[in-house]
Amino acid sequence: MINNFLIISCIGKDDKLGLRINKEFFVYKYEKKEISRESLVFCIKNFLKSHKVILDEKFSVIINQGPGSFSGIRISLAIAKGLVIAKKIRLYGYKNDDLLEFNLKNIEELMKKKLIENKLIKPIYLS
Repeated sequence: MINNFLIISCIGKDDKLGLRINKEFFVYKYEKKEISRESLVFCIKNFLKSHKVILDEKFSVIINQGPGSFSGIRISLAIAKGLVIAKKIRLYGYKNDDLLEFNLKNIEELMKKKLIENKLIKPIYLS
């Protein structure tokens, strides 16, 4: 089971970050209309820092694979893969349609149903 994680859902609408750390769950709503690499990295860095998160091999990142915005998904994946390379954390993905509501109960339900994959992430973009 995935214990401590950062979940990134930046698909172009209702973009959010979620953080589960030490059995507590926090949500940050990404308010910018257009997702940029710099602003998302800055938000993630501050979100993790504000909750004193230590990134190590026991930590995971979960990415929304879409369907959604090409830019948002690509930027999310690039940031997550950077964290994987730099900090040796685990990377997982889920499809937007599988998560009914962005809360801890539904995310844990995704995990129980094995709808979170740690294989090669294949994003689904809207055209």
